[in-house]
Amino acid sequence: MQEPTVLDLVKAIFKDWKSFLHFAAAVFDPSRRANLPYLSDAYTPPVSETVESEALEFVEAQPAIESPEAQSAIQPSAPFPWRSLLALALALIAQRLFEPPHLTPLSGIAFYVAAAGILLWAIRRGEWGLAEAPKSHRHADPLSVRLLPLLLTVPFLLATFFAFSDGLFRWYNLLLWLTTVFLFCWSVWLPNIRSGQRPATDWRWLALLAIALSLAAFFRFYRLGSVPAEPFSDHAEKLLDIYDITQGQTRVFFPRNTGRESIQMYWTWLVMKLFGTGMTFLSLKLGTALLGFLTLPYMYLLGKEIGGRRLGLLAMFLFGVAYWPNVISRVGLRFPLYPLFTAPVLFYLLRGLRTHRRNDFIWCGLFLGLGLHGYSPFRVVPLLVVVGFLLYFLHNRSKLAFLQTQVWLGTTAMAALLVFLPLFRYMLSDPAGFWFRTATRIGQAEQTYPGPIGQILLRNLWNGLRMFNWDDGVIWVNSVTNRPALDVISGALFLIGVVLLIVRYIRQRFWPDLFLLLSIIILQFPSTLSLAYPDENPALNRASGAAVPVFLIAAAALDGLLTSIGSRGNRKWGAKVAAGLAILLLVGTSWLNYNLVFEKYAQQYRQGAWNTSDIGRAIGDFMLTHQSANAWVVPSPHWVDTRLPGAWLGIPNRDFALWPEQFASTLDIPGPKFFVVRAGDTETMNALRSLYPQGLWRLYPNDIPGHEFWTLTIP
Repeated sequence: MQEPTVLDLVKAIFKDWKSFLHFAAAVFDPSRRANLPYLSDAYTPPVSETVESEALEFVEAQPAIESPEAQSAIQPSAPFPWRSLLALALALIAQRLFEPPHLTPLSGIAFYVAAAGILLWAIRRGEWGLAEAPKSHRHADPLSVRLLPLLLTVPFLLATFFAFSDGLFRWYNLLLWLTTVFLFCWSVWLPNIRSGQRPATDWRWLALLAIALSLAAFFRFYRLGSVPAEPFSDHAEKLLDIYDITQGQTRVFFPRNTGRESIQMYWTWLVMKLFGTGMTFLSLKLGTALLGFLTLPYMYLLGKEIGGRRLGLLAMFLFGVAYWPNVISRVGLRFPLYPLFTAPVLFYLLRGLRTHRRNDFIWCGLFLGLGLHGYSPFRVVPLLVVVGFLLYFLHNRSKLAFLQTQVWLGTTAMAALLVFLPLFRYMLSDPAGFWFRTATRIGQAEQTYPGPIGQILLRNLWNGLRMFNWDDGVIWVNSVTNRPALDVISGALFLIGVVLLIVRYIRQRFWPDLFLLLSIIILQFPSTLSLAYPDENPALNRASGAAVPVFLIAAAALDGLLTSIGSRGNRKWGAKVAAGLAILLLVGTSWLNYNLVFEKYAQQYRQGAWNTSDIGRAIGDFMLTHQSANAWVVPSPHWVDTRLPGAWLGIPNRDFALWPEQFASTLDIPGPKFFVVRAGDTETMNALRSLYPQGLWRLYPNDIPGHEFWTLTIP
């Protein structure tokens, strides 16, 4: 039989569209090459037809590098991965073209297309891949429970449900609640089975972790008193909620300002007690900055779970210095609670499905229930957990897998429900209040849709997907507006990581790859489903849970590149090059994010927020000098929230508003008086002059135009 020639190969590939699709699938999936003789490893073309150039190198069957173990098999003579570095360089150039003020997205897209082409070539040549998840012995689930504590859970659950009927935390319902959770966890908990000896402590690795955490702490807490500079109305509402706690109103759900879950209120109360910061804006910021910092250990564990400890270190580092999670942690609102609980939920879910350890699903459920007490967008995470179980089952079909998946999902759901129970009770008693915020965005509770709902949804999904590398929206309080949510380096690595995940899923059907990609879309739903207010999408706060998989993917891409470089050529030389590249990229991303947070965001925020600290300082000086509380702020449209000066003075329950029609009533008040008036409000100033001609006027200037104000002192 005559051997096929190169011409035969080309004809077979391009015979029709179906043949080309088979060829493309075989390129990325070695298991399919058996059906295509010309791609078989055993096939050798005739000597007369051998092509000496690299024109047909793309058909060579070389497996992709997927793990350090696989890469260690590379011969010392393996070429340096120049294709990978070229793909990275093109991606960095592309992402730089999406940076304002010189935004050139069409050129950026062109460079990204070129980078993708080179990247696919690099993957084909085995230069760039992703680390495999750590191997683990799967534990057989006995599908057994402790019957007595499980039976006792039922009456305690009912007692807890009725004990929270007034919507308040009290000592007795707290005790019932914690007992209920403990009984269920005890009933399904399995003894831990340790396999092998614990590895020796690696002090050098601990030092690297300490350095990464220290740098992240710098980004979270440096200049926290001044970045961001001023509170706005939402902060006044939060301080009033915390004030209610001090007055005995220990609510499960705080109905003020369209309704808020409770964790931040109690956490801030604890922070102000521990650090002595009082009921102030600083207490709010310190509390949320700590929450943002506490997310980092689980970013490390999650990265370690999907690709090893170096990937975990890189994920923790990138998340720690990035402007997106840093800004939402500094602003003093509930935003960091979304990624804080998303990270452990994903970690225990993925580890549990990898190792089949039931206890991981218990922890997953506990954090899932806690997260529902945190920030409203977290309500989408139960859907993500169900998607995770579904993907696992679809990729591991068997009767045993079906039964185990049901047990694990039931365990997770029950643990989450019990932790959520107080808020669940409130939800049943006041569903309109509990769902009001969600209904105003997804539904038409406040306003009708500004267009066809299908068009709005598609546009929102598109805007959400381009948030990371193109435009993060116009919400100035928690973002640097109209720029990518990621810096140049993280943004390029993220898109490269997406391509690597897609290719590996096509090749190996590794379900966590698909899960990570889908999790980004699902965790953005609280932002992209803002159908009644599409201008509020994208929103870095409502999509902040997506930051967890986004930075994991970026770290996975960088980890794969470092492994490839370190394992090629002279190993010692390659390791030094990899370390140098890692330092260069990590220092670069740190510098870029420092500029974004402490320069651009800080200045933008000052431009947008009113200088209530100056007003509070002026009122405080008057009160101290004249020993009088007769101070007022005259409201003006689109000006300061008159409750905020009290936030600077430690009296959040004081509203300093005095409307012009109330001016005459101040004549009967004895003692010195003090009025604050917006600069340019001549009508108000004339009205006060007519009542108090002897008053002393003073202008408080500001370096931001329009932020000046006048004060009137009546001795």
